[in-house]
Amino acid sequence: MTLTRCLQLFLLCLAFVSTSAASQAEIARSAWAEEEQSSVRLIAARDGLGEDGKVRAGIQFRLKPGWKVYWRSPGDAGFPPQPDFSNSTNADVGPLRWPVPERFSVLGLETLGYKKEIVLPFDIRASDPGQDAKIALSVRYLTCAEICIPYDAELAMTLPTGDGAPTAFAHDIGKFESQVPRSSEAARLKIAASWTEASEKGLYIAARAASEIPFKNPDLYVEGPIGLGYGAPAVKIDNAAREAVLRVPVSGFTGTPQEAAEKLTGSNFVLTLLDGGRAAETSVSLGAPRPFEKDLASAQPEDSATQSFGTILLFAFLGGLILNLMPCVLPVLSLKFLSVVKHGGSAPAIVRLSFLASASGIIFAFLVLASALIALKSAGAGIGWGIQFQQPWFLIAMAFLVTLFACNMWGFFEFRLPGRIADAGHAAGKHDGIVGHFLQGAFATLLATPCSAPFLGTAVGFALSQGPSDIVAVFAVLGLGLAAPYLLIAAVPRLVTIMPKPGPWMARLKFVLGLALAATALWLLSVLAGAAGTFAAGLTGALLVGAAVWLGPVLRLVPEIKKATPVVLVLATIAAITTAEIGDINGPLDPETPGLTKIGWQKFDPAAIPQLIEKDLVVFVDVTADWCITCQVNKRLVLEQGRILELLNSPDVIVMQADWTRPDADIAAYLASFGRYGIPFNAVYGAGAPDGVALPELLSDESVMDGFRAAAPARLAEQFK
Repeated sequence: MTLTRCLQLFLLCLAFVSTSAASQAEIARSAWAEEEQSSVRLIAARDGLGEDGKVRAGIQFRLKPGWKVYWRSPGDAGFPPQPDFSNSTNADVGPLRWPVPERFSVLGLETLGYKKEIVLPFDIRASDPGQDAKIALSVRYLTCAEICIPYDAELAMTLPTGDGAPTAFAHDIGKFESQVPRSSEAARLKIAASWTEASEKGLYIAARAASEIPFKNPDLYVEGPIGLGYGAPAVKIDNAAREAVLRVPVSGFTGTPQEAAEKLTGSNFVLTLLDGGRAAETSVSLGAPRPFEKDLASAQPEDSATQSFGTILLFAFLGGLILNLMPCVLPVLSLKFLSVVKHGGSAPAIVRLSFLASASGIIFAFLVLASALIALKSAGAGIGWGIQFQQPWFLIAMAFLVTLFACNMWGFFEFRLPGRIADAGHAAGKHDGIVGHFLQGAFATLLATPCSAPFLGTAVGFALSQGPSDIVAVFAVLGLGLAAPYLLIAAVPRLVTIMPKPGPWMARLKFVLGLALAATALWLLSVLAGAAGTFAAGLTGALLVGAAVWLGPVLRLVPEIKKATPVVLVLATIAAITTAEIGDINGPLDPETPGLTKIGWQKFDPAAIPQLIEKDLVVFVDVTADWCITCQVNKRLVLEQGRILELLNSPDVIVMQADWTRPDADIAAYLASFGRYGIPFNAVYGAGAPDGVALPELLSDESVMDGFRAAAPARLAEQFK
């Protein structure tokens, strides 16, 4: 078959996949209601009602540059979108959920709203899941720039019966769902007290806030009696940036500020506290007036911000350092160990240069990861630690790369770099060049990302909720932590020169290390089976074996075809990736097939958790993935052992498992609600903690029990002592 014919077949497959996706989208959305400044439509996360008849949906607005729509409490001007679903049939529509808005200040007026794009999520429940649901929406909304224009739109979509499948809109809905303010416990933000203050110049509402993560740039949105306006707060941060006082100016009151302050005492308000991507919504009853604080700053003290960010950087360094002890990095450490042995008896300058090259590769790879995550975040995509392992093409590329390293260990071939690079590289030593050591370091970073470690989750979670400069800084320090052992040997090269000189025994060592790398390739294939299906994993495995045979026996028997090797390897990789992207016709395996696990896991359903809590039950949530090594360690050493296994199988405990092996916007939104962007993640819910208690990345019997003690209802308190 000619290359042209192969390309034609490949393009036909892509066209088929695209057509299928387009058909799915037609079912799950309404048409756009387009105006000159804005467009609005309905979208749904699934294209079928399913057995329970419940589907997540959203109202999607897209706005021309400079135009905005308003939040539910718009501020000094404007009005929010006003939906009417009364003409829907076989559909009970829940209330809109409002993502955190932006603050706009124009000519002294403070308004809250959204620019560019916004999705307002809501739930649909069919009265009869056996009948199609027809959702009809009449919505009136106001869009503003220098002028304001009201619009009315009529939208409709149908959700058919049947299980259906996730749509392309599930990501958009999940993305904005993750921006909806959470409870104080979930966001780890708390309003400790609220009150009024009055001075000769005006009336203020003040609140004392606390955060488990140091404050970066807190803000406060106030919703209260109609007729009052609320401005941007002045902020004072204390206690190593873990406490803050925010004071919001109030306008539109009658009488003196002192009289208005007394009238507002005991009034009900909704306060939305936000900071660094986190937001918590709290209903409060205002306390009695307090004296006006004249020295309240309008910005946080510089030393507090520096101290809090310094703590995050320390966590990043410690997390990177501990990654060296995690199983993900062991295959690369084996390569470095062989390199160390090769340097036995070498000059200190050669040792120093090679280890500095490896450290540079580690740090460079972390900076590349940071840049990629910044780009994805700017594009509105879901981001997280280790998400590249959700992509079949990455798993296949890594499997081929690891197989090449294994074949190199077994002596099938030698890596040879282009002339000029090789000439420069060989300055580092006779056997290994600078570029080779640099690539080893970058390889270590890529394999480290499926693992988590103490301190790592806090540092990465903070970074990914901040701006580009913070992401780059935290990831650079993570790289320094992972590179610390390499830098130590570079600083004290005699630690290596005491190793024995190379000898015949190294051949046996290289064979063993090759087996370790081959085992890593098998693990990558098992992850691929969960992400793309058994057919894709089987084909990739066959191609890997074929590549190894080509590099070994075939080239030894027919050395004349050596020049064709790069083409053969590239075509094999493309074939495997194409198959994986099209997908296995039988679908991926369920990693927790009933009967093959010690724990009776149920499918993750966050909407059911409040109902289970009302029944006085405890809910344990486990977010896992085939590629997450730390998840498997937690399962083998803690969750499936002894007292914890007995506890999770108790009739009073409901265990839910969310599989993040493949991209899932709902799971990403759930993690983001806790300020987490990677796994493992575990949480315990109950009457004592209805919003969940997040557990540490590395579990222990005691940490799991602590979570159950905090969340358990009173009737189960004795059971968890």
